[in-house]
Amino acid sequence: MNKNNIPKKYKVALLQIKLTKSEDENINKAVTMIKEAAEKGANIVCLPELFKTEYFCQIEDVKLFNYAEPINGKTVQIMSKTAKDNNVVLIVPIFEKRGEGVYHNTTVIIDEKGNTIGIYRKMHIPDDPAYYEKFYFTPGDLGFKSFDTNYGKIGTLICWDQWFPEAARLTALQGANIIFYPTAIGWHPKEKDRYGKAQLDSWITIQRSHAIANGVYVAAVNRVGLEKRNEKSDGIQFWGNSFLASPQGVIIAQASQDKEEILIGEINIDHLENVRRNWPFLRDRRIDAYSDITKRLID
Repeated sequence: MNKNNIPKKYKVALLQIKLTKSEDENINKAVTMIKEAAEKGANIVCLPELFKTEYFCQIEDVKLFNYAEPINGKTVQIMSKTAKDNNVVLIVPIFEKRGEGVYHNTTVIIDEKGNTIGIYRKMHIPDDPAYYEKFYFTPGDLGFKSFDTNYGKIGTLICWDQWFPEAARLTALQGANIIFYPTAIGWHPKEKDRYGKAQLDSWITIQRSHAIANGVYVAAVNRVGLEKRNEKSDGIQFWGNSFLASPQGVIIAQASQDKEEILIGEINIDHLENVRRNWPFLRDRRIDAYSDITKRLID
């Protein structure tokens, strides 16, 4: 990667999608939206978490492991061709089958030539009502990563990772100028009236905070729509609100809470550099005093 040829500005697209029960329909919709995003000038395109299917982790069912596929499986093959056809970098979340009995929640990063240039496996795995991910996913074992692209280094974390400042920090310290968060998050319908506004505000605030604390752009991409795994369930109402925040935490672009959208925003490396010069948080870190951060609690 020739750093001298990295552009100072580039555009990212976040695909806020409503998913259906048809895997083929979801993939075809993603391909169509990627093409449209490229036509609008996007250089890097990010899909939502587990975009091939509805959010299956609402229930525990061993048959649903059949959704999983290897890194070089059908979804990545289609997306590799799509990246090459449209000359874009793609961030492609998949349900990865690593081997018999070992599955991950993974993002695959594909360059403009259709080559896989890296993978990230979700490190923090939730276990909440209707988010039974520990049943399906082995925690990531690759650590926090950034990836070299023709637009500089980018990072990708996944959904529950977005609540942990350590994850954002360790990704930023590897040189990422933007952190993408493919996401599947929403309201339990019965709780929305009482807790909904606070939950959404917290989700946006924590990610804006990561942008500020690390001097990076942050891009969160979510799905929309009410999804039920069965008629006995209230389901999850995914709240959309995909957004791009600047290194000062300013929201550059934000989607609605209920519509499919292609959200496009510009990344400005000179602005990032200027923010870090004036807010030198990385410079002033007391790395000699942080060893206790590796403890569960300081007793």
